Amino acid sequence: MIARVHRKQPNSRMCFVCGLKNEFGLKTFFYELENEEIVSTFTPRDHHQSYPGRLHGGAAAGVLDETIGRAIMMRYDADFWGVTLEIATKFRKPIPLNQQLRVVGRIVSGDSRSFEGTGEILLPDGTVAATATGKYIKLPLSKIGEFDAHREEWRITPSPLDPASFEY
Repeated sequence: MIARVHRKQPNSRMCFVCGLKNEFGLKTFFYELENEEIVSTFTPRDHHQSYPGRLHGGAAAGVLDETIGRAIMMRYDADFWGVTLEIATKFRKPIPLNQQLRVVGRIVSGDSRSFEGTGEILLPDGTVAATATGKYIKLPLSKIGEFDAHREEWRITPSPLDPASFEY
């Protein structure tokens, strides 16, 4: 299946998952697809390892959590975010370092206050390495914390490497 990219989502300055200036962060990019899934791409580095050559499970769970939680931005404006209530992760394959990986997330159910989502980390060959299910509360950004979009450099950063579609 091929799904076209509808829109790229913003990154921030220091978030562990999406912060572009966090020297130890994953520097993940997020793309909304026409099929209402979200795909993130990232390349884990040596400082993200647990066992030699393998991504730390906490970092893997973190990128799954953020990908699923960002899916709500496709249905509401960018000032409405998903805040994690619970997440469960299952690891199926070792997740390598220094290779670009994809994470696919989606909303599977919801009501006016919360939603549930699922996601997978895909290896370069398309094999599922980890899965997650999570429950999130929908909150306006103003209720989460003091967020200054300018200070946090919350913006879309275009790149010539941005894909037009994903095949999976």
